[in-house]
Amino acid sequence: MDTEQARQLVALERQRVEAALRELAGDVAADAELELQQTGETDAGSELETEMVEVALQNDMRARLAAVERAEARIAAGSYGRSVESGDVIPDERLEADPLAERTVEEQRRFEAGSA
Repeated sequence: MDTEQARQLVALERQRVEAALRELAGDVAADAELELQQTGETDAGSELETEMVEVALQNDMRARLAAVERAEARIAAGSYGRSVESGDVIPDERLEADPLAERTVEEQRRFEAGSA
């Protein structure tokens, strides 16, 4: 994959992740306000459950943003498109599907199996 295409794909992913984080931050405040307007009070259990889900989603998006930053660093270093594990080429099809891929499909499977 050429460098310009890599930059574009990673930049689009950054925009998507940052928008999701902004939306999640706004949802937390809006949900609490809406419930207070509708009922005059808040349901602590429901509020806690919603907050837990939104915090988990925010954590996932922050992890994704960290992956964006690592991809940007690999682009700058000229190593984007190569596995961080073996140095093998990551196929363009994989990078188009997931521009933040750090490993080949086989390496990723082994990595996930080892951390499970």
